[in-house]
Amino acid sequence: MKIGIAYDLRPEDATDGRPDDFFEEYDSTKTVDAIAAALEALGHEVQHLGGGLTFLDHLRTAPPDLVWNIAEGRGGRCRESHIPAICEFLNVPYTHSDPLTLAATLDKAVAKRLVSAAGVQTPDFAVVRSPDDIGRIKFPPPPLFVKPLDEGSSKGIRNNPVCRRIMEAEERARWLLETYRRPVLVEAFIPGREITVGVVGSEVLGVLEVLPKSGNNPEFIYSLEVKRDFERQVDYVTPPSAPSAILQKIEESALLAFHALECRDVARIDFRLTESGTPYFLEANPLPGLSPSTGDLPILARLLGLSYADLISRILSASLARLNLSVPAPV
Repeated sequence: MKIGIAYDLRPEDATDGRPDDFFEEYDSTKTVDAIAAALEALGHEVQHLGGGLTFLDHLRTAPPDLVWNIAEGRGGRCRESHIPAICEFLNVPYTHSDPLTLAATLDKAVAKRLVSAAGVQTPDFAVVRSPDDIGRIKFPPPPLFVKPLDEGSSKGIRNNPVCRRIMEAEERARWLLETYRRPVLVEAFIPGREITVGVVGSEVLGVLEVLPKSGNNPEFIYSLEVKRDFERQVDYVTPPSAPSAILQKIEESALLAFHALECRDVARIDFRLTESGTPYFLEANPLPGLSPSTGDLPILARLLGLSYADLISRILSASLARLNLSVPAPV
């Protein structure tokens, strides 16, 4: 099968006056090459499609049998929907979720409303779309967690974003609006444990806890600084140390969120787990990072004894089964 990879690469020099995490969501050539190598090891021919107009040119002139989509896109809250929308317009099958799901999950407020309606707990929140909203919109009671509404990869979550006072949350919201030019989510901070759940196909792959090396800390935040220094700052554990009933509740909540958002093929669902054992949904990522060294999902797979190629194979198999596509037998 001829599989084309759609992706957006992080520029080598991304400073030019913008924050150093401006392109944090974009992939590296190492990640794209790792995916390509895994697909080739499975016997497929791989085509590098890139993103944007380059992707469109490739798809119009020499479309592959399947697009492997990890492109983040450019623009607003619908940017992750661009590649799958083009694929649907040109009738080319693709992996991962569809345009509606990618837009709904990137807007964390929309995702939280949909998941909450499915019966999963999520922190109370407010959305700040302009400086005029500050002081006019009612925030949940502090402490508050303030972050960009429609970004990923911990973009804008720097150092400690927990605000103990309303005025502090207002100042941080104003800074985020000015720095990233995107709306801001202000949500109740949930003290507890950092949990993420990998879902492949429609089954839970595993539950991963991110533990600070400094010791148990319910105030711990998996911030961008921590992620960039993860080898020294955190340990990854699967399954988390918890009673089976709580682990089952986490998995059930992850699947409820996965289906409420109509995710497909693969997703990573993030939670805060309270001391009483209640998982609070934070966000879902249907385009989870696949860096073989730093991606949470590949780290989870590795801890479960799965190779990187095994993980890619499972995602591909879920996509092919959903699309009712079969791989031609080797000649």
